[in-house]
Amino acid sequence: MRFLLRRTVFYLVTAWAAITVNFLLPRLLPGDPVQAMITRFQGRLSGDAVQSLYVLFGLDQNTSVLEQYLSYWGNLLTGDLGLSFTFFPTPVSEVLGQSMPWTLGLMGVTTVISFGLGTVIGVYAGWRRGTWVDALVPVTTFFSAIPYFWLGLIAIAVFAVNWQVFPAAGGYPAGMEPGFSGEFAGAVLYHAVLPAVTIVVSSVAGWILGMRNMMVTVSAEDYVLVAHAKGLSQRRVMISYAARNAILPSVSGFALSLGFVVGGTLLVEMVFSYPGIGYVLFQGVNAKDYPLMQGVFLVVTLAVLVANLLADVGYLLLDPRTRREAW
Repeated sequence: MRFLLRRTVFYLVTAWAAITVNFLLPRLLPGDPVQAMITRFQGRLSGDAVQSLYVLFGLDQNTSVLEQYLSYWGNLLTGDLGLSFTFFPTPVSEVLGQSMPWTLGLMGVTTVISFGLGTVIGVYAGWRRGTWVDALVPVTTFFSAIPYFWLGLIAIAVFAVNWQVFPAAGGYPAGMEPGFSGEFAGAVLYHAVLPAVTIVVSSVAGWILGMRNMMVTVSAEDYVLVAHAKGLSQRRVMISYAARNAILPSVSGFALSLGFVVGGTLLVEMVFSYPGIGYVLFQGVNAKDYPLMQGVFLVVTLAVLVANLLADVGYLLLDPRTRREAW
């Protein structure tokens, strides 16, 4: 309990530092986001309207940075992330709320599939070295060396242009009204096939290689040899003794991956024009939409911190030595 309390305090302090940097960073960058927005309206805004925009976006030059910082924290605690320049006057929280389910659905499912598939193949490849399963490692490593966006472009060229089996872009057909229906759900799954397969093929090799190498290392440990000497079955030794200890580094990596799920895979969403948070961030960067960028970075930061905390809990559950050291 004391260990978890210390880690929670550590992550709270880290969250405060990240939020502070998130507040200061846009104010240190060159350029004026309000002036960029005024340019989009081609001078159709009056001077009073311009000053109102500065106040609205928390950039009032008549207030000190400390006052803006305290106001920023007050807005955060009430769930107010400001207004988006790109989708003005839509609040940032609403923009994130609309794009987040797409990213969580695509990235969350593919991350779990990649981790599960890579872990299982890695366990067998490391336990049965020299077999055909072990020969899969170089093949998967070859695909992981191909950048996400390039593999996505190849998938679009082959399966969307030449064969026209899957759609090339979007999260659902143009003109279809989103809703909770079987037809819409089927269309969403159909449009997600290419980006999902691209992510899985590109990322599964890392899990396979990491788990395979750890299994090779753990298989030579004394407790594995003792388990063999006791006459335990190969399956039990592989899972309960070798794999349980070999998976510990992967748990940390998986927790970090879950944290970055919230941020989406920017290049994949750009290539497929997928309506996730990564594509929204791309639009925000092009439009110098500081509130939207702040909102995305804040959500990603908090997600990574929570994922790290869950990884610490996972270590406590999987490794008894960690529990003894924590007490």
